[in-house]
Amino acid sequence: MAERTRHEDPYTDVHDEGAMDGEHLDSQVQKAQEQIYALKRQQELIERQKRELEELSRRQEQLHVGKTEMMEKLTRAIVIIERQSYDAQKRVETLHAIDESFHQHLDLLDSINPKNWEGLDLNKELTKALSAVDDSRAEYNRSIPKISHATDSEGDTVAEAAGYQLDYSGESSKDFGYWLKAGFAFTLPLVAVGLILILVILASLR
Repeated sequence: MAERTRHEDPYTDVHDEGAMDGEHLDSQVQKAQEQIYALKRQQELIERQKRELEELSRRQEQLHVGKTEMMEKLTRAIVIIERQSYDAQKRVETLHAIDESFHQHLDLLDSINPKNWEGLDLNKELTKALSAVDDSRAEYNRSIPKISHATDSEGDTVAEAAGYQLDYSGESSKDFGYWLKAGFAFTLPLVAVGLILILVILASLR
């Protein structure tokens, strides 16, 4: 009996070894599947990280482009603002100077009163008065183009409000009739003032 048992042991060992090999193979397959799942999860993680890095790179490029664009635009705008501010300051200074000059001429013309010339050299006083009128007209004609584009509350230019229509059509020449009319328009106030002064003087002499 003992010998038969010993004789049957090899078969039992072979059966046990086959079972162990099957279990080992199943274990290897399970491990392989787990490794595949782990690799898939790692791949998904890597792909997600790749998308995040691509998005960061895109946003960084967007930042660089936007920053460069706005810095250039703001720099150009600052240059324009500074230039316009300088021009505006110079214009204000010019307007202040013109305003002061106009007030001086206005005060001088307002002070002319032929009634106060009694006992004085009428010819001399009349010459001085007409000279003041001429000076004020010359100053006005010289200064009004500098302020012609300054508009009043109704949108009319200073020149138009004062009764003058400046020509900006760009024509380089005018016909004789135009200049004749213009000369008459400019000298008419002077003639009127002269006639008034003569009449006042004659009246005071009587």
